[in-house]
Amino acid sequence: MASRAEVRAMRRAFELARTPGVPLGPNPRVGAVLLDRGGDVVAEGYHRGAGTPHAEVDALSKAGAAAAGTTLVVTLEPCNHIGRTGPCATAVAAAGIARVVFAQPDASGRAGGGADTLRAAGIDVEAGVLAQESERINVAWTFALQRGRPFVSWKLAATLDGRSAASDGSSRWITGPAARADVHRLRAECDAVLVGTGTVVADDPQLTVRHPSGEPLDAGHQPLRVVMGLRDIPADAKVLDSAAPTLALRTRAPGEALAALAERDCQHVWLEGGPTLAAAFVVEHLVDRVVAYIAAALLGAGSPAVADLGIGSIDRARRLTLTDVARFGDDVRLTMTTTRSR
Repeated sequence: MASRAEVRAMRRAFELARTPGVPLGPNPRVGAVLLDRGGDVVAEGYHRGAGTPHAEVDALSKAGAAAAGTTLVVTLEPCNHIGRTGPCATAVAAAGIARVVFAQPDASGRAGGGADTLRAAGIDVEAGVLAQESERINVAWTFALQRGRPFVSWKLAATLDGRSAASDGSSRWITGPAARADVHRLRAECDAVLVGTGTVVADDPQLTVRHPSGEPLDAGHQPLRVVMGLRDIPADAKVLDSAAPTLALRTRAPGEALAALAERDCQHVWLEGGPTLAAAFVVEHLVDRVVAYIAAALLGAGSPAVADLGIGSIDRARRLTLTDVARFGDDVRLTMTTTRSR
């Protein structure tokens, strides 16, 4: 059983894993703390993104010879494979660590098994300490690992009466600048932004992450722009410019699109397509989170936020779980999770 000092260290490791600026993917965010026999902190570390030292190695390098005999508290099971960096389990054993306490097991086929390697080296190992809290740090990574497909967030913007565009087709702008800036902030947390060819033809969006001024939000990261459908993308479409990479998927099947993105190590997809594409994902139970921006406005006619879902009775309504409410000027953002996804 983990000691109080180890539980405190785990909560500190969670803080380290959440360090601002650390990418949300494709690698998990991980924090680590080394404790001496008295429960005092010897060193701390965290993973800064793909290709950088893992959290355990970061902490070990700071501790140096003082790492011998300590307890390693880490948010994720030390990896057991050689990728851009060596296996952490081997490095931990070589450093003379006496005990390892970790939160979330690494169930990935290529990196898992670190706990067995540590035990074989004579190290005392305790798993599962505050595991659920650890999973919340890497929701999309954990989901993709367990389900074999990316986590899908469907973003919609609608008037109070559920219209995403006016009867003349115009839709800019339903919400105000503060809400639109928030959309770009959340886009930046994803690996891919997905729309259909219909949206590209009708609205010609750029689908990049930008400040209200138009400048890139983060020059070092732009999500993959993904357009799915059977129609050709116009050669002069903004989505084909050099501001970010773009992938065209010749399919109308949500499952096929997500499988293709999983192969490209996309773990979190931001779905921004029109009502038809949104309905296709909802019907297939392939939406995991809904981020709805509701404007204090009425249209009375025009395009709905989502197309026909084949629901004919109120007792068959798709019920969602509200997890957050935020206000941006006169707009409200509702964040919801779905009760069933596959």
